[in-house]
Amino acid sequence: MPSDSSSGNTGSPSASRLQNAWLSRGPLACLLWPLSLIYAALFAVRGWLYRVGWLRTERVRVPVIVVGNVIAGGAGKTPVVMAVVRHLQARRMRVGVVSRGYGRRTDDCREVLGDSDPQDVGDEPALIHHATRAPVFVARQRIDAARALLERHPATQVIVSDDGLQHLALARDIEICVFDDRGIGNGWRLPAGPLREAWPRRCDLVLHSGAQPAFAGGYTATRALAHDALGSDGKRVPLAALAGQPVTALAAIARPEAFFDMLRARGLTLADTIALPDHFDFEDWQRPAGTAHTLICTEKDAIKLWRKAPDALAVPLEFAPSADFFAALDAKLSSLDGYQAA
Repeated sequence: MPSDSSSGNTGSPSASRLQNAWLSRGPLACLLWPLSLIYAALFAVRGWLYRVGWLRTERVRVPVIVVGNVIAGGAGKTPVVMAVVRHLQARRMRVGVVSRGYGRRTDDCREVLGDSDPQDVGDEPALIHHATRAPVFVARQRIDAARALLERHPATQVIVSDDGLQHLALARDIEICVFDDRGIGNGWRLPAGPLREAWPRRCDLVLHSGAQPAFAGGYTATRALAHDALGSDGKRVPLAALAGQPVTALAAIARPEAFFDMLRARGLTLADTIALPDHFDFEDWQRPAGTAHTLICTEKDAIKLWRKAPDALAVPLEFAPSADFFAALDAKLSSLDGYQAA
């Protein structure tokens, strides 16, 4: 049976070392701790400027739900955004999404369309639009994206912001803070720890996206790989049909090993694993020599990878917050002044 091996660009070794340091208060974290005080001070000054009105927080005419996190390195926000959008759509609500479009090569405000190049709009916004068919706009300033969305789609009843918990220029009505299995790590601020801001902080809902909540409090979710992988031509391939044969697994996400572990748990034999930096553009990527096995990737990566490797199979993530999470979200949304459900 082939054994797992790594190939391709695995990202910066120093970044991996820093991620590991954030899990405890070891020597490297302690060395960086003075810098975290400077980061915290700058963050506090920025917050004060918004509170006194020197920097403006602007509101749009519909409720805004922000899905974000306080921990760096990806905590599963995009699956939460898609789950929230689908839930609201099931309630027959007209939902729009705004995002910065991290990693895109453009810098303007634009709508994500079915034929948009992920390089121009960002891989996560492209995936959100593809998966939900909700209107999605990207802009450097989310307030600009929200205005453009409402102008183009005036019947929109609620906006969901993909990330932006620290983007105070856009007023929000409900904040959802997402945590993965790391919780708050070592509890220190960047760069000594993973926290963008101090925790605990005020927020409306806390959702744990990982398999094991790292701390008590908040709501939970189930996450598992779909039973079928998807081809670029729309065909479905049962994962069970791939069990027992060597495959090459590729992931360009914040935590590639999590995807690899989920594939192994489903009985797949990973002859090769290719871990690439999050939001990798695949522009000059070539499949490494000697990796002739079936290529398996995440659904987010497939949005860009299929242009280079149309034979790759994407495995969607089935993410389902608990029913009590959605009940709490609905209650908070219904309590907003001026809110009208469909």
